[in-house]
Amino acid sequence: MKYLIDFLENKIIEETHIFSQLKCTVEEAKILQLLTRKFLQSQEDVIVAELLQELYGSDDYSYLGHFGEVKTLLELGWITHHSFTPLKISELSHLELYNTPVAVTSVFMKLLEEGSLEMTLPDIKPYADHLEYLQDQFFRIELYQKMSIIRHSGNEHSLGINRIQNKLDLLEKRIDERIAQTSLDVVLDRFFKQKKLEPKEQVIFLALLKEEYSATEGNLREMNTLIDLISFDDYERIKNRALLEDGSRLINEEVIDYEEMLNPFGGISRAFYIVDEVLQSIMHPQKKKKVRKLKLDMLIKEQEIFELIEPTTSLENVVLNPSTEQTLSNLMRQLDREVIARLHEWGVKDKKAGIDARIIFYGPPGTGKTLTAHSLSRSLKRQVLSFDCSKILSMYVGESEKNVRKIFDTYADLTRQTKTEPILLLNEADQFLSARSAGIGSSADQMHNQMQNIFLEQIEKFQGILIATTNLLENIDQAFSRRFNYKIEFKKPDQKQRVTLWNMMLPKNAPYEKGFNVEKLASYPLTGGQINLIVKNTAYQVAARSEGTFRLEDFIAEIQKERSGSFEGEKSMGFINR
Repeated sequence: MKYLIDFLENKIIEETHIFSQLKCTVEEAKILQLLTRKFLQSQEDVIVAELLQELYGSDDYSYLGHFGEVKTLLELGWITHHSFTPLKISELSHLELYNTPVAVTSVFMKLLEEGSLEMTLPDIKPYADHLEYLQDQFFRIELYQKMSIIRHSGNEHSLGINRIQNKLDLLEKRIDERIAQTSLDVVLDRFFKQKKLEPKEQVIFLALLKEEYSATEGNLREMNTLIDLISFDDYERIKNRALLEDGSRLINEEVIDYEEMLNPFGGISRAFYIVDEVLQSIMHPQKKKKVRKLKLDMLIKEQEIFELIEPTTSLENVVLNPSTEQTLSNLMRQLDREVIARLHEWGVKDKKAGIDARIIFYGPPGTGKTLTAHSLSRSLKRQVLSFDCSKILSMYVGESEKNVRKIFDTYADLTRQTKTEPILLLNEADQFLSARSAGIGSSADQMHNQMQNIFLEQIEKFQGILIATTNLLENIDQAFSRRFNYKIEFKKPDQKQRVTLWNMMLPKNAPYEKGFNVEKLASYPLTGGQINLIVKNTAYQVAARSEGTFRLEDFIAEIQKERSGSFEGEKSMGFINR
């Protein structure tokens, strides 16, 4: 502790051992000296005004002229503030510091104890194994994190960030030199060279790998956090977003992937992770997978039950009633990987079980149930195995019951063979979910009840995400209702939503008559599916005319036909925002 004692007892503070490393004035060093004494007296923080009054007195307010020195020490990183509200140091006024408690930082205490902050590294020697290499790389990520925190505090020009940058430069040079001397195969270094990853791509990958090893709550997985890690200013933040967007090399080459989640503010956030096959090759390089994972689309061709759907729309493309959107937002948050991990930790959920949910989408036809199911699966980065429940009925007694089991058995076989977890979508599931017949009834009633009992049994033991769509919730058997842990209502769009739907479904490059009024069209209480159908039917008629101009009366005529039921057509089960 000789450097600490020297700093406290030497009457000429500029002659103390550490003064030259402080890069501050004598007056600023005196403030540090007093704070250090307070710390040794078990007073961890001191109000700035009280600190300056003790040093300079309070009679003539001369102490008010020394707030700038406190701010400089904050910027240098020798002291820190303990405020309940986040403070950006570079934007702080002197008076804002008046009642702010401050304390010496751990960096300053280390300087007092060791007499220097210069990074001392052992002699350069080859890596003994890939874990030793990872240890250096994870320390490198910690330094990137520290610099990111300092930049966010508004101290990007502080002495502290320069010290960390010097440490980082030394460490990165040391890693290169050790690798050059290492003869054994360092798996991660070889992976970087094979993939030809740029330095910033390597930092992103290492940050995600560090999360996997540390099993934390995902602080480094969020898109903006990763971008801040490798960006030194706002321009670089904008530029570096391309490294994590669709089409980037890391995503295109299936090195990393992401899950989209609805955040509390209604937007979509992305949480990134390393693709499992890549992660296993890094964490367990000695284990070689000999069996190649089967692709789901190849196996689908061999069966006739499911249609495989690769969703093209995400949740931000769907126009929904605000209450439906809010319920869906709550569902998305509960399906988050971090939430599931927390439930595992608490013992609420079996650790072997992944994300599972049994969901009912209910509401009138054309309100977006099926499209939302597709969009939800895209946001969760999953495929959809869709089944049309009208296919289940069979003219042969006993076949329907077999077909119910076959749905779930086939789904289980496909997920087991492909090691994937697609969403099971049961469209138009009214006949499965409706109330069962009481009493003995006819043989048809008995068969229907037996089919529903089997369905109930399969729902009970289902593992994964299942979505059933239905038009009428009030007809659902209570036994089924209890088995579904999420019930989301799809309401007809209101006036404002209908304006949005008309605007995005009307042909963009087509000619319209003068004074064409979308508000007038939106005044008719139509669903999104109806609007989509009306637009298509009208477009066919207008395209066949010589002048080819869309008129308001053309749409109104089709609306009246639709509302009066004068023609039947396939209703679109959703609508998208392109």
